[in-house]
Amino acid sequence: MANIDILTREGCDPSQHIWSRRNFVGLAAWGTVLGSLGVGTVAFGRFMYPRVLYEPNTVVKLGKPSEYKVNVVSEKWIKVYRLWIMRYSDGLAALYGKCTHLGCTPMWLEAENKFKCPCHGSGYRGVDFHAGLPNITGINFEGPAPRPMERAKIGLAEDGQIIVDFSITFRQELTDNNKNWLAPDSQLKYAS
Repeated sequence: MANIDILTREGCDPSQHIWSRRNFVGLAAWGTVLGSLGVGTVAFGRFMYPRVLYEPNTVVKLGKPSEYKVNVVSEKWIKVYRLWIMRYSDGLAALYGKCTHLGCTPMWLEAENKFKCPCHGSGYRGVDFHAGLPNITGINFEGPAPRPMERAKIGLAEDGQIIVDFSITFRQELTDNNKNWLAPDSQLKYAS
């Protein structure tokens, strides 16, 4: 090797200096090329497997209508599905527990008969005990909330249980009767 001759001529011990600058730069360049090819191969392999988001089912069964008391807001499902089930004298409704201001989950204050958002103080009406469906439950009356809370699609399954699809919501202020609280799917007519 020519490098050993050069090291010997300069008075260096060749056994201590086996890498020259040229060898080091050449190996570094090859390492960079091979490393980038390896990263590209890994990225291409990852590209072959799609990124899939597995979301939970939005259609849930919430028990039989007889399990819910008349004129009472059930908080049984608020932590799991972010839903309140309200039973009136002539049926049921499912109120989606999302504040229309910034999306916080309001609290049900039974003593005050209202929903209160802990984030910015929006207040929504509770149950009107003298009215049936569609009722005033969820209508905003205080704070910065721009509109009433939404209701989820509710129905009765073949086995007699309440079935709620919280991916389909109904807004009270819409004029289309298929998308507001007067829509057939926004309430479940049920007489005990």
